[in-house]
Amino acid sequence: MKKSKQPNRKNRFAMDALQQINLNAAGIDIGAEEIFVAVPSDRDEQSVRSFSTFTVDLHRLADWLQACNIDTVAMESTGVYWIPLYEILEARGIDVNLINARHIKNVSGRKTDVLDCEWIQQLHTYGLLQPSFRPPEHICALRSLVRHREMLIHYRASHIRHMQKALQLMNVQLTNVLSDITGVTGMQIIRAIVSGERDPVVLAKFRNSRCASSEEEIAKSLEGHYKREHLFELKQALNLYDFYGRQMADCDAELEIMYEQFDPADDPTMPAPPRRTRQRRKNQPHFDLAQSLYRMSGVDLTQVDGLDALSVQTILSEIGTDMNPWPTVKHFASWLRIAPNNRITGGKVKSRGTLPTQNRASTAFRVAAQSLARSNSALGAFYRRMRARHGAPKAVTATAHKLARIVYFMLKNKTPYQDPGLHDYEERQRLRTLLTLERKAAKLGFRLEPLQSTSGLVS
Repeated sequence: MKKSKQPNRKNRFAMDALQQINLNAAGIDIGAEEIFVAVPSDRDEQSVRSFSTFTVDLHRLADWLQACNIDTVAMESTGVYWIPLYEILEARGIDVNLINARHIKNVSGRKTDVLDCEWIQQLHTYGLLQPSFRPPEHICALRSLVRHREMLIHYRASHIRHMQKALQLMNVQLTNVLSDITGVTGMQIIRAIVSGERDPVVLAKFRNSRCASSEEEIAKSLEGHYKREHLFELKQALNLYDFYGRQMADCDAELEIMYEQFDPADDPTMPAPPRRTRQRRKNQPHFDLAQSLYRMSGVDLTQVDGLDALSVQTILSEIGTDMNPWPTVKHFASWLRIAPNNRITGGKVKSRGTLPTQNRASTAFRVAAQSLARSNSALGAFYRRMRARHGAPKAVTATAHKLARIVYFMLKNKTPYQDPGLHDYEERQRLRTLLTLERKAAKLGFRLEPLQSTSGLVS
């Protein structure tokens, strides 16, 4: 007997067993040229509409949502396409939830833009979507400039390699006698070569007094064949290097103005960081960044070992100064993905370790942790102890976790950082090790006794 065909049903996923939380919710699927929006079926005859990405169409989209009495929306964080719509909807007073695309995967084999926006709308209606963290608007503006400055540094580094290549093509072995050709000695020699000087002895006299190589070694490295085409490449690379340097200076001036517009933190009892008096290092800002960060946050995070002004700027531009979005420090470490992610099935741990991430704040904490390898501080001792037990990668993660906890409590409680010191940390570790040995001995029916009862343990 031939089976009768079932009527075609709409490809919509019903979850009637769950309780609806956001009754006035909409779902938005973002694209480069078209945006699909889904609202509850009882709000309009056409519950799914598409809009273009022009500004006038985005305002028309917002008008339609308000006409449908929508007060909260969920959208995917697709590239940078979501930012204009996010800002327009937020200005209209609509609660906008930015959702990680990995958290809203649709049913396999049923992928269309219409189904995606409907799926987002349903998940958001039942409160099954966790919004991503987005700092306040003034922090977002600061973050944009900080990321732009990092991009300028990356571009300028490319032209340093171009200068090195041009020198190598001329067999000018300047990189063999100078650790950094963009230092004082290297830049003076390169500028003189571009200006027309070819005498190695004359060029070697640009040597800075702090340079490790002698004038004779530098002069020997400068003997090469200065061909015209390679000199032109060197000149072009030098001009581009200087151009991006000027762009960074302009960016620093804009950042300084932006920091001055921040309301100062209300905590006059906190000690301010000392004024910077030493010469500015390469890639360092052209203003006193530590003072600006202190005025912004109310605490001097540069006092934490491993954290300098640039790394603190990166961290604060990503997380802001308000720790309320993270109820506890564990939530903060989990968001940074520097905390273990244990997967437990049937009472057994199937996998553990941190998840991969591109979070810039997490990267800044990890870079700061790596710089503590030779630090004579408690954090440096902790890093070396972890490296000896678990290896360098896990030591970096563990130390970054500790740095993140310190920053969290400093910003939350407005308390200064006090380094307990290397000797105090090692003494506490010695006592902790002794207590562990005593417990193991007592468990096995033994008792620990010092070799010399008057002087304690033999060192």
